[in-house]
Amino acid sequence: MRIKWSENTRTLEEVFDRRTIMTVLKILNTGKLKELTGVLKSGKESRVYHGVRVDGSEVAVKIFLTTSAVFRSGRIKYLQGDPRFKNVAHDTSSLVDQWATKEFWNLRLASEAGVAVPAPIYVEKNVLIIGFIGKGSVPAPLLRDVSLQAPHSWYKRIVEMLKLLYDKAGLVHGDLSEYNIMIPNGYPVLIDFGQAVTKDHPEAKQFLERDIQNLNHYFRTLGIKTTPYAKIFGES
Repeated sequence: MRIKWSENTRTLEEVFDRRTIMTVLKILNTGKLKELTGVLKSGKESRVYHGVRVDGSEVAVKIFLTTSAVFRSGRIKYLQGDPRFKNVAHDTSSLVDQWATKEFWNLRLASEAGVAVPAPIYVEKNVLIIGFIGKGSVPAPLLRDVSLQAPHSWYKRIVEMLKLLYDKAGLVHGDLSEYNIMIPNGYPVLIDFGQAVTKDHPEAKQFLERDIQNLNHYFRTLGIKTTPYAKIFGES
């Protein structure tokens, strides 16, 4: 198991419990991954690592923390009410596994609908492998870190992506912000789809309104005249 990093022992133990180590070993032994080469992003619910596949292509490996209390305190509402999850797990490990599977399915639906997202490659328990957005192990910048040329055009493009996500994929992102949009090669890519819900989820409309409000708030700080939620989605 070839892993290169500079994380301290405590952080490694938080991420790589025995169950996760066995899952990563299985992924490596079956040839779905060659190596992990470093940390890309750390959060309360997951760590994202840069990885390399056998063919040399770059991937992002998202490992959800089986010890995180975030899933029970703030994430369960995104599973409950989702018709794809009739039985929401009670133990934390199984709940985290469902979350990883949910993000994989959401990315697949979004990708098939033509929405620019990281490619869903493989999921095994709490480990999700997705396409790497960036080059040479350096991730693409987030929207918040980019000085946009013609920001109104960017705003319109992202709004169209959200409409496509809703109308064709039947999904609501649910946690959209300038932190969940990457900008590689001059085109926005939506990321972090674990909390995305189907549009028949009981809180889908509320989540969608919040996504639009977050997007509008950010672009108003750039001096852009934004469009209200009701007008974007044709509600009076």
